[in-house]
Amino acid sequence: MSAVILDISRLISRVRYSTPSGVDRVEMAYARGLLAHYGDALTFAAVHPSGLYGRLPRKAALAYLDELDQRWSSQDEHPRQRSLLSVMPQLAKLLPSRAKAVLPNAVYVQASPHHLINLAKVERILAREQARFLCMVHDLIPIEFPEYARPGGAALHQRRIETVAATADAVIVNSAATARSVQPWLDRGNRRPTIDVALLGTEPLRAGNAPAQGDGRPYFVCLGTIEPRKNHLLLLHLWRHFAETLPPAEIPRLVVIGRRGWENEQIVDMLERCPALVGHVEELSGCSDASLARWLRGARALLMPSFAEGYGMPVAEALSVGTPVICSTIAALGEVGGDVPEYLDPLDGPGWAAAILDHAARGPRYAAQLERLTRWHAPTWGEHMAIVAEAIARLHGRA
Repeated sequence: MSAVILDISRLISRVRYSTPSGVDRVEMAYARGLLAHYGDALTFAAVHPSGLYGRLPRKAALAYLDELDQRWSSQDEHPRQRSLLSVMPQLAKLLPSRAKAVLPNAVYVQASPHHLINLAKVERILAREQARFLCMVHDLIPIEFPEYARPGGAALHQRRIETVAATADAVIVNSAATARSVQPWLDRGNRRPTIDVALLGTEPLRAGNAPAQGDGRPYFVCLGTIEPRKNHLLLLHLWRHFAETLPPAEIPRLVVIGRRGWENEQIVDMLERCPALVGHVEELSGCSDASLARWLRGARALLMPSFAEGYGMPVAEALSVGTPVICSTIAALGEVGGDVPEYLDPLDGPGWAAAILDHAARGPRYAAQLERLTRWHAPTWGEHMAIVAEAIARLHGRA
């Protein structure tokens, strides 16, 4: 079997963190999936936080993946960032080294955008490994919606996509919507890489009872980084309206789960300073996997009124445990949810209010969604990795 080299730079860069991002989970899934498929033919490599690139000691890489998995599944509700001093021994074990020999007919796989802004570095890595390049593109949101990115984010992401267009032999995307967005960028280059759509696998969530609710009111969950494109403001204004127009006992609760991101001053102001939301809206910035599973399982529905998404992992996670979803009419979310969720325009405040109150009361729309939910198929990592393996096999066949 020909060789596969997996870049796990992103995971190593997260050595101090105990709560994974979506990209972290994807890179971990690639590590587990490719390891299961290729076994000893899989080699790990990385751009180390020190700046060095090279192959990683296999034993140390596998031990780190296990330790990281264990940290992510911790029951700690408010995990602290580990100190730099405490992780130095681990980083020392993960120092990469220059390979003594080139692996024949190798394919280099990268599932994160780590170091893609540096075209020269990527070209040096591929030249050193004499490998074909398979890269995953998650979305083009910073380019298509620069108003939702950090200052300068659009320019940085454009450099990443230009690197992919200049170096990749094959591209994996997480949705057909992402494929449509990236295709024009790839067409500008001379390489014309193949594109395969592979929906992300749905992470199995732990079983467990929902958190105890003292007053018995139903609750809804909004899951994701607190940033403008997630449209938290719509929900917060709706909850303020509920507080002003409904008896207290009839106001459902809203649980906002996610770390605070960028350009979110208005959202934070409402969370911290709006008296009408007190007792009705709760913010959880640190949430373990076990706790997240409990919150999702007990929710009346997941709410996702985003303006832009490359993929809808929270939609898949909610539906996988039988929790209904009310979300935006975005193509990427439709690819994940199929005909199951309630789809609404992210600007349709009255429509969202009506859907939320129907689900809170277990009304006819809620019942209809539960019936549709029985037909939903959860995308699996096995299906995703089978598509990746086919793309790798095509590259191996071009030797």
